[in-house]
Amino acid sequence: MKKTRIGVLAAFALAVTALTGCGGDSSSSTTTSAPPPAETSSEAAPPAAETVELTMSGWSLSTTPEFQVLVDAFHAANPDITITLKEYDANDYETLMLADIASGTAPDIITIKQAKFTSQWVDQGALADLSDVVAALPSNVSGASSYTVDGVNYGVPYRQDHWVLFYNKDLFDKAGVEYPDGSWTWDDYVTAAKALYAALGPDVKGTYEHSWQSTLQGFANTQSPGADPSLVLNGEDYSYMKPYYERALDLQDSGAQVMYGDISTNKLTYQGQFGKQTAAMLPMGTWYVATLIAQQASGDADTFNWGIAPIPQYDSSTTGTDKVPVTFGDPTGFGMNPKLDDTKAAAVKKFLAYAASEDAGAALAGIGILSCVSSDKVTTAYFAQSGIATDDLSKFSIATHKTGPENPTSTHIAAVQTALNDAHSAIMSESSSIDDALATALEAIKAELA
Repeated sequence: MKKTRIGVLAAFALAVTALTGCGGDSSSSTTTSAPPPAETSSEAAPPAAETVELTMSGWSLSTTPEFQVLVDAFHAANPDITITLKEYDANDYETLMLADIASGTAPDIITIKQAKFTSQWVDQGALADLSDVVAALPSNVSGASSYTVDGVNYGVPYRQDHWVLFYNKDLFDKAGVEYPDGSWTWDDYVTAAKALYAALGPDVKGTYEHSWQSTLQGFANTQSPGADPSLVLNGEDYSYMKPYYERALDLQDSGAQVMYGDISTNKLTYQGQFGKQTAAMLPMGTWYVATLIAQQASGDADTFNWGIAPIPQYDSSTTGTDKVPVTFGDPTGFGMNPKLDDTKAAAVKKFLAYAASEDAGAALAGIGILSCVSSDKVTTAYFAQSGIATDDLSKFSIATHKTGPENPTSTHIAAVQTALNDAHSAIMSESSSIDDALATALEAIKAELA
C-alpha cells in the first residue's frame, strides 16, 4: 500500500509565538501566563478552569528541541494544561526509564524513543491502552502500527523518519557522473560509487555507508522479494541478506567505500564524511537534513550543493518517480502511564492526539523535523526551510515512499538484532564468510525463539 511521508509547515504562527526557547534543562516546563485582573462586577465571576499538570520524558533537551516545541504549541492552544519535561540521558534512556517504571516514578507521558521496546514496556505494565486515540487519527498519519502488541495500540507517533540517499552535486559535477534520477537500483548505485571514486579518489570516496547493521539489513528486510520486516523474527532463513552484503564488500574492496574496521578505529562519523566532502554519497535517515542545514550554516560542514534521492531499490519494479520506492524507518512516539486518574488521562490523550496532528507537524517543521503526518501543505512548508535542497527529486524523495519498520515489535527483537549484528560485524570485517555468519546468527535466533 502506498504510504507518503513528509516534513511539515515551518510557519505555525501560534506555535512559534509560544516557544520559550528550544533548549531547556531537566526542569524545563511550559508556563501559563497570569490572567488579567478581573473586572469589577456586581455578579460573581465564573470559577477559573482547573489547571491539569502533567510530566513528560525527553532527552538532550538543549540539543533536541522537538519536545519543548510540542509542549509549548500544545499549551498555547490549551492553557489549562501544563506539561513539565523530565530529562533523561539519551544514551541510557531505556534503562533509566525502566528504573522509573519499576519504582512508580515514571512520567505521565512516556516518550517511546525506540519502538522495539514497546513490548518490553507493556510487559512491565508501563503503558496504557491507547487504541481509542489511534482509531481516531486521520488516515494520513503513519507509524502507529509499530506500537501494536497483541492487537492493542500502546503508542501514538509524532515523527517518522525514513532512509534516503544524500548526494553532493558539486562532486558529481567534478567527476562527470550523472546525478541520481530516481531510477537507481543498488547495482546502479555501486556503479556510480566506483565511477566517483575513480574520478575523485583516493581522498574522496564514492559513498559512505556507516557501520550500523541497519545500513544493510534494514533494506534487505524491506526490499527483498516477498520481504516482510517481521520475517526477521521467524528464525528460518537469512540468505535474502546475502546480495546486500556482496555489494557492500565489493565497494570496500574497490576502495569506493571506507573499510568497516576503519570506521570504528578512526572514529568516523557520517556527518563528517559527507559534510566535509570526503564522500560523494550517503545513505542515511531524513533526520540528517536538519543537521546538514545547521552544520553548513555554522561552518561545521563545507558549503556545497547537495540533493536527496530515493534510496536505491532491489530492482526496477519500485524505481522511477511514477512508482513508490521502498525504504525503512521507525517512528518516534508517546505512550501514557496507566496509573493516571481520569482527569490526567483525558489531558494526556488530548496531547497525544495533538502530537499526531497537522498543527503539531507544522510546529516541528520549524526545526526541520519530519512528523508522522503527510499532506500537500506540509510538503510545501518543509521545503520552505532555508538551506534545504528544493529540486523536484528531493521533494519526491521526502514525500513519496513505502516505509517498513526497522524493528518489528516483539519481546524477542533485542536478542534477534544482537545475533544479526554479530553476523554483520563478522561479515563486514571479513572475519567470516557471509554464509557462515548468517548461519551462526540463525542458530542463535532459533535458540532464542525456542
